[in-house]
Amino acid sequence: MTQPNGGLNGAGALLSAGSITGDEVCNMQDEKLGKIQDIMLDMAEGQIRYVVLSAGGFLGIGDRLFAVPWKALTLDRENQRFMLDVDVERLKSAPGFDKEQWPDMADASWNSSVESYYAR
Repeated sequence: MTQPNGGLNGAGALLSAGSITGDEVCNMQDEKLGKIQDIMLDMAEGQIRYVVLSAGGFLGIGDRLFAVPWKALTLDRENQRFMLDVDVERLKSAPGFDKEQWPDMADASWNSSVESYYAR
């Protein structure tokens, strides 16, 4: 894996997808937002498009899922987690989905709404 936003301070890194699945995602206020549940690959572009963030539940029950654009995350190497510049309340109103009803992530209008929600 290379860090979103172009690399790990100039030094590339490779990790398996399995090694970041389950990693914690926090915001800049050091609040835990959730954990990476899955990774969505853009096969046409040959790159990670989204991570699926699981948030809001207890022991996996009642979790809501969010597709977070890969480029919206930064790696916090020191704490072995990812950072997302979104406060807890904003994440609660982000486009999300239930684990039993995933959206069509290839749909251009869905993709556009998610990308614009997390644009900096």
